[in-house]
Amino acid sequence: MTSLQPVTVGTGPLSFPDVVAVARHGAPVELGADAVTAIRRARASVEVLASAATPSYGISTGFGALATRHIPTEMRAQLQKSLVRSHAAGSGPEVEREVTRALMLLRLSTLATGRTGIRLETAQTMAGMLSHCITPVVHEFGSLGCSGDLAPLSHCALALMGEGEVTDQHGVRRPASVALSEAGLSPVELQAKEGLALINGTDGMLGMLVLAVTDLRMLLKAADVTAAMSVEGQLATDRVFAADLQALRPHPGQAASAANLVRLLTESPIVASHRGPDCNRVQDAYSLRCSPQVHGAARDTVDHAALVASRELASAVDNPVVLADGRVESNGNFHGAPVAYVLDFLAIVAADVASISERRTDRFLDRTRSHGLPPFLAHDPGVDSGHMIAQYTQAAVVSELKRLANPASVDSIPSSAMQEDHVSMGWSAARKLRRSVDGLARVVAIEYLTAARALDMRAPLAPSPATAAAVALLRRNVEGPGPDRHLAPEIEHALDDVRSGALVRAVEDTIGELA
Repeated sequence: MTSLQPVTVGTGPLSFPDVVAVARHGAPVELGADAVTAIRRARASVEVLASAATPSYGISTGFGALATRHIPTEMRAQLQKSLVRSHAAGSGPEVEREVTRALMLLRLSTLATGRTGIRLETAQTMAGMLSHCITPVVHEFGSLGCSGDLAPLSHCALALMGEGEVTDQHGVRRPASVALSEAGLSPVELQAKEGLALINGTDGMLGMLVLAVTDLRMLLKAADVTAAMSVEGQLATDRVFAADLQALRPHPGQAASAANLVRLLTESPIVASHRGPDCNRVQDAYSLRCSPQVHGAARDTVDHAALVASRELASAVDNPVVLADGRVESNGNFHGAPVAYVLDFLAIVAADVASISERRTDRFLDRTRSHGLPPFLAHDPGVDSGHMIAQYTQAAVVSELKRLANPASVDSIPSSAMQEDHVSMGWSAARKLRRSVDGLARVVAIEYLTAARALDMRAPLAPSPATAAAVALLRRNVEGPGPDRHLAPEIEHALDDVRSGALVRAVEDTIGELA
């Protein structure tokens, strides 16, 4: 169990930090008093419709293309169980624990709005599973991003019923019934409408979007740090990052990135060494000079994606929904298009920021472009290969990121006997974005590793206080320039510094928070 403060799920939207705390750090969950009231009120409306003679979709009918069948009262509990069991049809590798926890939390958030008609005890059991770190086994394939992330959510609902497999807080797979019993939780006996309410949402793709936005915001700061190291290490100028130049093109992300670069390069003896009238460098390569334009456009795109995510966090996604006046109405709010589009957009961002990072790295390794550095930054070129193959690794990742940037949301494949004839593929967009974010971190890490080596090779000239802090962080685990060593572990150390946020923290501890 965790010592983190519990996250309260109420009728209002969750924040990004709330989602990250539960999904990634195992924070416990509790229902707010407003959620309890809303859930009970909506449930009363559902029970009135469940006892009525008139069919009501999802309460007393079949689902999808089978919605024309009116289900008799004595079969409705079976209807909900059958729905969950049949829809828990995922296949492939198990998705990451943080994804499944985010998915469950966001489904619980919709349940707490009082728009789904769930029973209070069902919502409380889901909160209990999150608090006890009982995580259903959810598979890679099964969602088309429409009618909700059906298969992933169904595997969670199945565990709520005490069926299927889960992992415990130690990551050990166990039968759901055993894990629930040991946590003091009783399996849920689903009643009218509950099966549908548990599986009809965009929660998986939204959870992955929130996590990706969180990670990309940190990685874009890290990319500004490594870009500054490259500008400095390649004897480039910082004059192009001046605020008055950036103001001529008033994109907010560009201004923020350029301001970061100015601060990161402040008081750099290396930059000062070639600032005099005898410098014959007219202008730098695009990958150096245009870093704020690329990183800034990426920042603006991430901000747009965050806006879409915040709107989705404030949504109640289910079909049918219980309205404020007690009516239960069918709708199309489960369609994942709004989320799918920005998930695809962010994969483009990850690919392009990685691409410019790789180009900056490559310039260090070519003696015709590195302004006095040895070929491939090798200790004894010819005997040693230096960082030659580290750039190969970067190039391989960037090439993969370009493939992952092809959008999933432009695809659609009909399902459910043509009843569900246009789908978003948002889950697929989210899955590939996770690979893109991982790839971007790896590319930035290799630039970090290479730029630090180059800055050391510029001695006795010293780097700026900010970039010196970045080099010092790396040197805790990676030695400075010397004969060739096993490079893969060094890349992993650099990756850990980037991905954990340690690189950004080390710099911010020196010069204050970056934009």
